[in-house]
Amino acid sequence: MSEEQKKQGNQINIELTEEIADGIYSNLAIISHSQSEFIVDFVRVLPGVQKAKVKSRIILTPQHAKRLYKALSDNIDKFENHHGEIEDNDVLPGMPMNFGGNTAQA
Repeated sequence: MSEEQKKQGNQINIELTEEIADGIYSNLAIISHSQSEFIVDFVRVLPGVQKAKVKSRIILTPQHAKRLYKALSDNIDKFENHHGEIEDNDVLPGMPMNFGGNTAQA
């Protein structure tokens, strides 16, 4: 087996549909976890609207959640090295940090 064939054997062909490529805007993520999984709810909060909707939910294994954390951290570092520090001043007034469980807000 050639080196090129070995490399191709480790590649994954990923399909991105047009609908998914459009993306979904979210300005709040609510993260909770159990012993076996992490759940990330992506929410869109609009000014003056009392009810916010979860627009997408992603369920991850703890191992994949940690890989995602490392990948996000690496990309944020690269972004800030190129564009400057990202200011973290976008706090929603009155938004609880805990919704009754092992939860974090991002």
